[in-house]
Amino acid sequence: METAPMAPMDYIQILKRRKWSLLLPAVIVFLIAVVVALALPSIYMSTSTILIEEQDIPADFVMAMVTSYVEQRLQSINQRMMSFTKLSEIIQRFDLYPELRDKLTSEEIVEKMKEDTVLEPVSTEVVDRRTGRPSAATIAFTLSYQGKNPNTVQQVANVLTSLFLSENLQVRETQAKETAAFLESEMEKIKDKLADLEARVAKFKNEHINELPELLQLNLQSLDRIEREETLAKEQLRNLNERKIYYQSQLAGIEPYLETQEDMVSQRRLEELKVELVHLTKTFSDEYPDVRKARAEIKDLEKQLTAAGATRKANKKPPDNPAYINLAAQLTNAQADIKLIQHQIKELDLSATEFRRRIAATPDVEEAYNAILAERNNTQAKFDDLMRKHMEAGVAQGLEKEQKGERFTLIDPARLPQKPFKPNRLAIMLIGLVLGIGAGIGFAAIREFSDDAVRNPDQLELATKFPVLAGIPPIITQKDLVRRRWKRL
Repeated sequence: METAPMAPMDYIQILKRRKWSLLLPAVIVFLIAVVVALALPSIYMSTSTILIEEQDIPADFVMAMVTSYVEQRLQSINQRMMSFTKLSEIIQRFDLYPELRDKLTSEEIVEKMKEDTVLEPVSTEVVDRRTGRPSAATIAFTLSYQGKNPNTVQQVANVLTSLFLSENLQVRETQAKETAAFLESEMEKIKDKLADLEARVAKFKNEHINELPELLQLNLQSLDRIEREETLAKEQLRNLNERKIYYQSQLAGIEPYLETQEDMVSQRRLEELKVELVHLTKTFSDEYPDVRKARAEIKDLEKQLTAAGATRKANKKPPDNPAYINLAAQLTNAQADIKLIQHQIKELDLSATEFRRRIAATPDVEEAYNAILAERNNTQAKFDDLMRKHMEAGVAQGLEKEQKGERFTLIDPARLPQKPFKPNRLAIMLIGLVLGIGAGIGFAAIREFSDDAVRNPDQLELATKFPVLAGIPPIITQKDLVRRRWKRL
């Protein structure tokens, strides 16, 4: 059936006609909301506010050992504090959730308490000194607990706050103590390693005392000096050999023994005969008697002189010729000097060989030595760094014991709540009212659009396509009046 456009009067007629379909669902839903709002138990919340204060001593003088971010540390402490053991003790101490003990397990009750405990950071915009840009920084945080009994809620909130503060102090002191102990143990390890490296350096230097790189220049200078001395010694040896040859040649022409009177006479006679033989050979032949006689006499004199000399030598008499003795002494001295110089050259040659070996071995020794020194220096630097950090850790540990570092300060303790935190009964009622009105409008609309009754001539004409000639007014009987009364009631 086609429908004609509805006028404002049509809406008024629908409202009059469906008023009970509109009012009844709205009233029922609103009443349900009121009952729910009044039936829900009152939940109270008590909140503590804790300020995060920076350390009193500037960080340039004393570096804190706790370097984690505040948010991370808050969550870490919260997880420690929300352990099953600690929350179970609090539940038993204040007799929390008695109505749930028969319905839920201990783990579920602890989880319920975790849900009722809320940790919220308080952040604000601050300007970073390094970048000059504003950034969010956590300056405080709130710790809240909610429950049905306001007194219990306040007590539990205070206990949780105390646990949080004490846990923070314990965590910071423990972390500073463990850091100092760890640095001390690492320092002992590095100290032992450093002592071992020092022993290795000492042993290496002892084994390669002459090949160390710092002695290279000295070895080069020593080698140069030895080579110059060896050159001079060889020059001296050459001069001495020349003198030796000279003395030997001189001695070869000198008789070691002085001649006797007879030998001198025989020598003079021998020389006269040789001169005479020269004159005779110029005049006469070799077969001339005087020539043969002179030669025979010369031969006898030479034999006589030779025999005399052999006799003196056979008797092993020391030479008595001063010239021979002087040359022989000089020759002996030259030979002794030659032996000395030869020994000196041999020693110099051995020394030069040793210094060449040292110089040749220096690069390899330097490489190994520098490797050990580099390891020793790196270990020493690490030990010095650990020593500095250990001292800083000791100061930081004292800083935490004296509570001069970053700390949590309770600025607003948990107060006794004066009114419930939830539920918001007025909001529930208002929501129920809105939902009731929506439900009434929906129910009335469903009834109206599902009703196919014809209410006026225009609808009839539109439905049948025939014009309406006349209208019969409603005839109200006494029975209709009674029915209306009952319907109103």
